[in-house]
Amino acid sequence: MNDLLLQARELDARDPLASYRTRFLTAEENDVVAYLDGNSLGRPLAATPDTLADFVRSQWAGRLIRGWDEGWLALPERIGDRLGDVALGAAPGQCIVADSTSVLLYKLARAAIAARPGRTEIVIDRDNFPTDRFIVEGIARECGLTIRWLDTQYDAGATVPEVAAAVGPDTALVVLSHVAYRSGHCADVPGITEVIHDAGALALWDLSHSVGSVPAELDAWGVDYATGCSYKYLNGGPGAPAWAYVASRHLPDLHQPIQGWLGSADPFAMGGSYEPAQGIRRIVSGTPPIMGMLALQDMLEVIAEAGMAQVRAKSMALTDFAVRAVDELLGNDGVVVASPRSADRRGGHITIDHPGFAAMVPELWAAGVIPDYRNPSGIRLGLSPLSTSFEETLHGVSSIAERMRQQ
Repeated sequence: MNDLLLQARELDARDPLASYRTRFLTAEENDVVAYLDGNSLGRPLAATPDTLADFVRSQWAGRLIRGWDEGWLALPERIGDRLGDVALGAAPGQCIVADSTSVLLYKLARAAIAARPGRTEIVIDRDNFPTDRFIVEGIARECGLTIRWLDTQYDAGATVPEVAAAVGPDTALVVLSHVAYRSGHCADVPGITEVIHDAGALALWDLSHSVGSVPAELDAWGVDYATGCSYKYLNGGPGAPAWAYVASRHLPDLHQPIQGWLGSADPFAMGGSYEPAQGIRRIVSGTPPIMGMLALQDMLEVIAEAGMAQVRAKSMALTDFAVRAVDELLGNDGVVVASPRSADRRGGHITIDHPGFAAMVPELWAAGVIPDYRNPSGIRLGLSPLSTSFEETLHGVSSIAERMRQQ
C-alpha cells in the first residue's frame, strides 16, 4: 500500500493536467473524499454558477424574447461545431446539440433505415446500453425489421471479426458504442465502420461513454451518424442535452421522423406543410434547451485548452494505475478486472467484479467514496481525467479493499 501511495503522489506531482482540478466546483459541505463516477455525471466547473447566473440576469431577464433573434436559435449549431472541432474530429455543419440521447438515437436510426430501403436487419450487441437496445427493439417493431444480436465477450465489446460475421446484404444499420458502458472496451471504430460499409449498410455510433475522454475522428473514420450525452466527461450537468453528428454526405437526403417546426426550412413562416431545413438543423424538432447548453459550452473551452491528446494520455495513465491498485490490493480477494487490460483498448473507466459489491456500494457512498454499480456484480471506477487525481483513485480502491477485509 505504501508503495502505491508513493506512486500515486509521484504521478500527481508529474501530471501536466493537475492544475485543472481547481477548475471544478466542490461544495462547502462536501463529504466526498473520492469521486470515481465521472463517467456517469461529471463535476460542475467552478465557472458554471456564474455562467448560469449571468445568463439569467443579462440574457433571460435582460433580453427576454429578443434573445431568440440575438443568438439563442444559433446556439445549438455553434456549440455543435465547437464540439466537433474540440472532441469529435468533425468539420463544421455536421454536429448539433438537441434533445436527449434517446431521442437522437431514435431519429438517427430511423433516418438510416429510411436511407437503406429494402434492407430488413439491424445489428446491435446484446451488451449495449439498455436505451440503445430498447430503441432498436421499438424501431424493429415499427418498421417490421429483424434484429441480429451480437454476443460479445463479457470484458470486451464488439470487434471487427464479430461485426463482419453479422452484417450482410440484408443489413440496413449497425448500432454500437465507441466505449462499452460496462466493460469500458474501446471499439475499433474505423475498422468496424469499414466492414459495415463493405456490406452496404450504415453505422450509428453512441459516444456517450467516450466523448471528452477518448478522442474521436468521425470524419476521418467515415462514420455515418453518431450521438452521445453531455453530462459525463463533458460536464454539462444533470439532464444536459445530447448532441448529434450526421456526415455531410447524408445531410441532403436526411429524413428524420420527428418533424418539428424549428427543424423546418422557415419556422416563422408557419407554413402549411413541412419542408426540412438545409443542413444539420433538420435534425432539430422543438425549442432548443438553451440553459442546458451553457455548462457544456464552458467545458468545451477547458478541454480545448488542455487538448484531447493530453486528456487521453491522463485517462490512460489513471486507468492503468487503477488496474495496478486493484491487482495489488484486491487480487487475492476474488475481485476480477472485467475490462480490457491494455490501456489503448479501454475508455475512461474500468469495471471490477465481485459478488459482494452490490451490498458494498451503499456503504462506500456513506463514507464519501463514490463509484457506481452495474449488474450483475460490477463496480465501475470512472476516472474523469481533468478532475480526478491518482491519490483520489487509490483512496477509492483502498476503501473497497478495506471493506473486503471486513466481510
